[in-house]
Amino acid sequence: MQKLSLLFMKDGLQWQILKAKKVIEEKQFFVTEESPANLIEEALNEVLSRDDFQDITVLSTLNHFTLMPEGFEKHNLGFDLIAYNADVDKANEELMLSINKKFDVQFYYSFPKNFYKAIKAKDLPTYFNFTGEKFLNTINNKHKKEIHINLYKNQVEFFALENKKVVLYNNLDASSEVDFLYFIMFTLSKIGFGINDTYFYIYGETSENDTFISELQKFAKHMKILFDNLYKKSFILNA
Repeated sequence: MQKLSLLFMKDGLQWQILKAKKVIEEKQFFVTEESPANLIEEALNEVLSRDDFQDITVLSTLNHFTLMPEGFEKHNLGFDLIAYNADVDKANEELMLSINKKFDVQFYYSFPKNFYKAIKAKDLPTYFNFTGEKFLNTINNKHKKEIHINLYKNQVEFFALENKKVVLYNNLDASSEVDFLYFIMFTLSKIGFGINDTYFYIYGETSENDTFISELQKFAKHMKILFDNLYKKSFILNA
């Protein structure tokens, strides 16, 4: 039997099919001006039409989230908290919770209800998670101040860590690498991270964002690429 992993991104879907922990198939779909508006729904239905999966893992990096300390229990406020960061459509979104015990934080995030229902209709063991939680769980914090950046095709998510505590997490939807850089540098200035004593670690679609990396290198004294996505080796899916 095979395992299905799904990654939902801004205007995008990537899936991996695994057998005995080996990726045997991988596909990506991104909405463009030429593609049908329901491209992601069609791609999801295509892979869900198969009958040889034993379980499904779903990861969402969709920019509908909020970060709270672990132990916050007022789950009825989840949508209201997300609404501070993004427009919320309660009728068409499912409220989800991911907890990271390593850094004592938790994420409320929302997931499109039509995708949620289609996946759950398979009636298979299914594991939902937010990419921020999984990303955070892979981080090995060594220095006083660190920025960990996970690059996607049309998004960037990053953590600011100080003294092994999460100072900030954010997730930006953008198609411009310059916007990525401005967003991160502006954030550094707001949280008091000096460029010379901050360590930057880069993951994900580094080849597709080489302008961002080359520009960041001009400013950052300490920068290291930890993972470059290759075919069948997506950082966040294989982490």
